[in-house]
Amino acid sequence: MGTLTRRRLLAAGAGGIAGAGLLGAAAAGNLHDNARRFRDWVLRRPDPFIPDAPEGRWTLESVHSAARGRDVDLFTAVPHGYGAGAGLPVCLVLHGATARPHDYAPFGLPRFLTAAVRRGAPPFVLMGADGGLLWWEPDPDGGDDPQRMVLEELPRWAGERGFDAGRLAGWGWSMGGFGVLHIAETRPGFLRGAAAFSPAVTPGDDVFSSIGELSGTPLGIWCGRDDPLYADVRRLVSALPQRPRVAAYAPGAHTRVYWNSVTLSALRFVGGVLGPA
Repeated sequence: MGTLTRRRLLAAGAGGIAGAGLLGAAAAGNLHDNARRFRDWVLRRPDPFIPDAPEGRWTLESVHSAARGRDVDLFTAVPHGYGAGAGLPVCLVLHGATARPHDYAPFGLPRFLTAAVRRGAPPFVLMGADGGLLWWEPDPDGGDDPQRMVLEELPRWAGERGFDAGRLAGWGWSMGGFGVLHIAETRPGFLRGAAAFSPAVTPGDDVFSSIGELSGTPLGIWCGRDDPLYADVRRLVSALPQRPRVAAYAPGAHTRVYWNSVTLSALRFVGGVLGPA
């Protein structure tokens, strides 16, 4: 399946889950049966795990992005007990094709952050803006550049809010997993580490083409063994110039259920690469 086709299918899915179902259907050539299985799964699906931890201070605001040529939603979360997060380093959050910053609180990210810190991760801030559907790359037609927003505007917005914009890590899932890896390649050293859940990569794409630029960046990569992207994620890990600090595979699909099950591990990894406040 070509990269463009894969991207269109992922973007078409609801919450990333339907995208995975469609990918499987396309591979199997039986859309009707796969749609029925997906419908039945939705009716029975388990609720994603969210830890029983207090939310710290989190905000959702609208800011103007010159890089994207529009106003965008900006989410920030500080772990409980750390006030407004003054001086804390920052993990930049890159969403998948069908999530947006207004989904982050319902996903439980403020609670996950507090839980990770209470389990020993050094405290840090989560911060993410709406990157649209351009795979965190510049629009070839111009006028919209979410990559530049991440590289230039997010650090500035972090500093304006009192966070330590000199210590940044990145975390993304699906399309955002592709994005965070490619951001690390585009500007080596910009991120102190990158965590990717089920990154939507395929041999020959921009991440694979620039994979040597990931040398020196600590990486954590998680993917479910039932994810249609699993084989390509394994190929990515095998092609990396150095072994990731974390390469974790477990039963699970391209779903929030799986991603929530590994979020605490990823946030501990992020806290570790950012270091003590």
